[in-house]
Amino acid sequence: MTRNLFFTAMLMLLAVGLPAYSESPLALDRPMPGRWTYSATFTQSLPSQDRWWTTLDDAVLDSLISLGEDANYDLAIACRRMEAAARQMTVARAAYYPQIGIEAGYTRSHEQRVSANRWSAAATMNWEIDLFGKITAQVRQKKAQYRASRADWVGAMVSMASDIASTYVQLRVWEAELQVARDQTKAQDSIAQLVLARYESGLGAKPQVDQAQALLYTTRASIYTLSSSIASAKSSLALLVGRYPAEIEPMLASGSGLPQYRQLVSAGVPSELLRRRPDIVGAESNLAAAAAAVGIAKKDFLPTLSLQGSVGVGASRPGDMFTRDGFSYSVAPTLSWTVFDGMARSASVGAAREEMEAQMAAYNYTVMNAYNEVENAMTSYMNYSRQISDYESAVRSSNEFLSLELDLYTQGLAPYSDVATAQQNVLSNTNMLITARGNALGALIGLYKALGGGFEQYE
Repeated sequence: MTRNLFFTAMLMLLAVGLPAYSESPLALDRPMPGRWTYSATFTQSLPSQDRWWTTLDDAVLDSLISLGEDANYDLAIACRRMEAAARQMTVARAAYYPQIGIEAGYTRSHEQRVSANRWSAAATMNWEIDLFGKITAQVRQKKAQYRASRADWVGAMVSMASDIASTYVQLRVWEAELQVARDQTKAQDSIAQLVLARYESGLGAKPQVDQAQALLYTTRASIYTLSSSIASAKSSLALLVGRYPAEIEPMLASGSGLPQYRQLVSAGVPSELLRRRPDIVGAESNLAAAAAAVGIAKKDFLPTLSLQGSVGVGASRPGDMFTRDGFSYSVAPTLSWTVFDGMARSASVGAAREEMEAQMAAYNYTVMNAYNEVENAMTSYMNYSRQISDYESAVRSSNEFLSLELDLYTQGLAPYSDVATAQQNVLSNTNMLITARGNALGALIGLYKALGGGFEQYE
């Protein structure tokens, strides 16, 4: 009988096996390319820590992100979750040690007309020995979950910085467009007065006056829309930095327009994303936790060794408790082994394996998505940067065309409709130039975010 149990146990161990998870770098289904598609445009050096927003050379933006680091609520939530995961790791490590307690009591009993008293005090111990490494696997799982939560925290910081920068850039774009609208309103008002004066002197027609005033009123109306957008952007910034809008208004008023968008970006090589991108680090840590869960499930097939003990004193009278007769102790090592559970453990191992496979797929998807995000951001940044020079030329040409048409109109050599078209072109091309500069900055911010930079990370 003993021999049969021994061979049965050995067969169970061979069938189950032990987990073989390693914390070495994971193999990808599709290895990352060695270089970016546009590597000639972006340098391959990459610093370990790059507070990239400082390269935009905007003191207001620097101050806003500093405020966000201290008071952003998304960041605070991620930080608390990380701290909770650290505590869970401590809880798992505590299982290495015995649980020791003390107890004291008094019992009064009465049976068959006999009353009895019992006074007692004891120290107890319960200790599960990590004979087959189950506790170690649980600690490994909690450590991986902590690393995943830390990656979420770093990811929240990266997102916080990029969200603040993007919102700030959009605010400056709308402010620049508002200034253009105000300037164009003044210019269009002067031209409308000129058209009205020519009409009143008999040199023009009433439709020309109506057209000039309609253009003026349309441009003036855009001022209110832009003002509302600016107020909304300020509210969004205030929320991102954990302040009320009135508190950051003086800071925003000290700004100096759009930050510099032309930069030489250090993009590194694709493989460096594996250590920089918070979502990749988090996906790898989730995979590690899933692999540890497979090991924990497998170890449920193995015996459990525990040690229980107590030492205490007890007597019917308090004065007799600390005598030799009142002393007692017990030691109870226990080896327990579940032989049959209706295939529940096998199902648990299977479920854990499927979760690990799902996390492996999630890891590979995260890596490929990260690569694509960087490539797309590079493409957008290059194209928006090239677009700006064309819009600058368009603005110059539009202003020259307006000046020429206005001269011809005042001389009676061109209709006002040509002047109106020129005015619309100036306004439209100027706004498109501002938008293109904002888009270039947004793409640059998106590139820095896609590269995962900005903060020291996962120690």
